[in-house]
Amino acid sequence: MLETLRRFLTDLAGASQHDSFAVDDYRVAAAALLVNLIGVDGVVEESEKAALHDVLKAHFGLDEAETAGLIAAATAREADAVDLYAFTSVLKRSLDAAGRAEVVEMMWEIVFADGQAHEIEDNIVWRAADLLGVSDRERVELKRRIAGRGPRAEAKPAETA
Repeated sequence: MLETLRRFLTDLAGASQHDSFAVDDYRVAAAALLVNLIGVDGVVEESEKAALHDVLKAHFGLDEAETAGLIAAATAREADAVDLYAFTSVLKRSLDAAGRAEVVEMMWEIVFADGQAHEIEDNIVWRAADLLGVSDRERVELKRRIAGRGPRAEAKPAETA
């Protein structure tokens, strides 16, 4: 009976039945930051979409369906957000310093998915890192490390679980 009521309320709210991520799940907040980042320059490239999928799958240990669900939940959350604080506040409450630095690292992976950092993307990472309490020194070191890896392969096949 409770499951029926939950499904009814979920349908009423417009959420999909496969959405297994809570609104305050730190993974949704992190993924929403990344979704924001791939669209900030006005162009969403296939390499950025692939990077988003791969980064989330690898960092959170998700399978294909879970990754797709997380991206859908994050996209919906990002569309409703007014600023970065909506995501960074959840992350700051949920993660320790190392976890917050890992989110900044994920952001740099998305930024460099197309092989270059645009000024606006750099600014978004800087603002998010500041809100997350990640030092300028650590943010720059993470940027250098990720930039040193070079561009991602354009047509990298997804691994199967």
